[in-house]
Amino acid sequence: MKTLEQVRAALKQYPVEVAFPDIAKWQHGNTGVDYVHSVDSGVAGPHVMILALMHGNEVSGAITVDRLLQAGLKPVKGRITLGFANVDAYRRFDARDPDATRYVDEDMNRVWSPARLDGADDSMELRRARQLRPVIDTVDYMLDLHSMHEEAVPLIVSGPLDKGIRFAAEVGAPEHVIVDVGHPNGVRMRDYGGFGDPASAKNALLIETGQHFSARSRDVAMDSACRFLIATGVMEKAALMAFMSAGETVAQSVIKVTEPVVATSYDLEFAEDYRGMEIIPQAGTVIAREGEREFVTPYDNCVIVMPSLRQLGPGVTVARLGQVVTS
Repeated sequence: MKTLEQVRAALKQYPVEVAFPDIAKWQHGNTGVDYVHSVDSGVAGPHVMILALMHGNEVSGAITVDRLLQAGLKPVKGRITLGFANVDAYRRFDARDPDATRYVDEDMNRVWSPARLDGADDSMELRRARQLRPVIDTVDYMLDLHSMHEEAVPLIVSGPLDKGIRFAAEVGAPEHVIVDVGHPNGVRMRDYGGFGDPASAKNALLIETGQHFSARSRDVAMDSACRFLIATGVMEKAALMAFMSAGETVAQSVIKVTEPVVATSYDLEFAEDYRGMEIIPQAGTVIAREGEREFVTPYDNCVIVMPSLRQLGPGVTVARLGQVVTS
């Protein structure tokens, strides 16, 4: 059986194109939670939050939150909160082993269920999630900024509910909207509490901005954050134009995920060098193998969503399979 180190050694290595900001200056916020800052307009309106670093090596979100904090945003209504999540993992980043600092003990984006948060389990990520929880419980609209293991087009992950798809359309970019139910090995923050309740007015989006260390990913993160602030009504476009990308948005394409590709060992291999959003024309096409087991496309024109082996292991989702439902 292979080891994770052997798997990663065979994968493409990406250059680090961006500087990692020193976020230590933001440790002491005004919310009672380290690395979380909030500003209230004094005018009735929603509480919106932009959160970076759910994973410690996803620097594009950290750059965005750092820049927005430096800008001293002044909402026209409601309240804006900006925060950094997995700071301990971020501090440990080493460009010589860039995949190792996704987390310290466990994936922080799989702990957002009452059973985990209220349970007896302990990890660095659970402790931090429990610190953040009282703030997140007051949030009406959440933007969770992520990036990807591989070089691929950016995505909005809307979750499975109609309200999430509508919210993605209101934000307007990136182009591809992924409709899915999450992962079998734990609950994401964007599905936590009211965000994942169809009866709640609360809403959340997760944006995958592109490859972790690319300049393009940095720019997508900032543009998406600005669009989110405008869509929620807490900021006016004129105040954010200097941060936004030039050019008009294109029509969004909605891809509904029907099933995950989940590894049971370190021996899974893709049949091709997939990077994401490939459309496989014919049902029954082999896309991955794990020993004698074959993973095949379940229908024609199957979309490969976010394939990567960098965090390969038993129970890990290494890709998702979807269908284009609107474009």
